[in-house]
Amino acid sequence: NEGVFESELFGYVKGAFTDAKEERAGRFEIASGGTMFLDEIGNLTLSMQSKLLAALQNREIFRIGSNKPVQIDIRLISATNKPLTEMIYANTFREDLLYRINTIQILLPPLRNRVEDIPLLVNHFLTMYGKKYNKHELKISNQGMDALIKYSFPGNIRELEHMVEKAVILCESGVLKQEDLFFQQRISHVFGKKSLDLEVNEKLLILEALKMNGNNYTKASFDLNISRKTLYNKIKKYGF
Repeated sequence: NEGVFESELFGYVKGAFTDAKEERAGRFEIASGGTMFLDEIGNLTLSMQSKLLAALQNREIFRIGSNKPVQIDIRLISATNKPLTEMIYANTFREDLLYRINTIQILLPPLRNRVEDIPLLVNHFLTMYGKKYNKHELKISNQGMDALIKYSFPGNIRELEHMVEKAVILCESGVLKQEDLFFQQRISHVFGKKSLDLEVNEKLLILEALKMNGNNYTKASFDLNISRKTLYNKIKKYGF
């Protein structure tokens, strides 16, 4: 929602809109004198791009509902996985904003091209989610680590993090094994001859997920990205 994003970025004064019960500083004000990180900048609408550009160029912002400028002094770090140069030609990203934010550019290769980072990231996520779920001193088996290193990770680090978190939740010992890991590519091309029958395809996917997970409903539901209750209802529906 553009309105919510704008209020988070620039802040607002009391009465600026229905839920504005009191004035609130935005991220720009809070970060003034320091650094602000703006993720997925390529997803901004052209309207928000214009407002961001004005704030960066003028070094001032206006809270929503106010005509009083607020001086800011920030260093902006932004990130995106979109081709901003191509978006300029498609008229979906402002060229002047790109020039403004592109002082120093760091191109981060996809995770599959820097597999040496995977063990470091895995250990970091194991520690982080081990604390979150009260499962301390977790380790990963050599086979599990090898499987991660060989995987292509189309979702990059976010996919790795999500995979490790799920494994931590379901792991019943202190060591994550290969079978505790859930690869998105594990459920693919299971149909043989293509079919456009939705129920047929859904049934095949469920059967494949159950087979791969030894009829473990919890693991199968994770692979299918549905709740355990939904999986149970579908199994009951299809009668297997």
